Amino acid sequence: MYIFWEIMYVTGLATLPSGFTPEEVNEQMLKFKQNEDAVSPVIGVILMLAITVILAATVAVFVFGMSENVGTMKIVRIGSKLDCDDIVLTISGGPDLSSLQRLTITMDGSPVNVSCINVSCMSCKDGVIEVDDGGQFKVGDTIKINKTAINKTAGRVLVVGQWSDGVEQIIVDRTY
Repeated sequence: MYIFWEIMYVTGLATLPSGFTPEEVNEQMLKFKQNEDAVSPVIGVILMLAITVILAATVAVFVFGMSENVGTMKIVRIGSKLDCDDIVLTISGGPDLSSLQRLTITMDGSPVNVSCINVSCMSCKDGVIEVDDGGQFKVGDTIKINKTAINKTAGRVLVVGQWSDGVEQIIVDRTY
């Protein structure tokens, strides 16, 4: 390092700091060089700890079976819109529509009475729409919620679907 500094000084590419001789600069550079060794062991220990923690977490997931309970998401599209005093829900399709068995509709956590339009083979009662034996929801099925009939002008509408394999999932979550 000292030789490099001397070459820079002799060629005029570097200047001495004010008040220092070349020997004093060399002495300061040697002191700095002596303190460089402490960085590598500390970084090495931190990296080894991080790798150990990640490996332990990965092994724990497989040993304790945490990855088994992850289910697949069902895909059904239900559009919702505001039409005067009604909230209109329309089934638009999806690959899991044929196995959808029940819709539970609530507004601010309370079941609502709904009107089923163009819906066949179903029963509608207290915000629950169920498919009768052998029936299924179809694209174009329409469900109306009259906001004035439930004495609400605004609120959070939640539609939860239940499939034939027992899976329940939120399909619509919207505030009006």
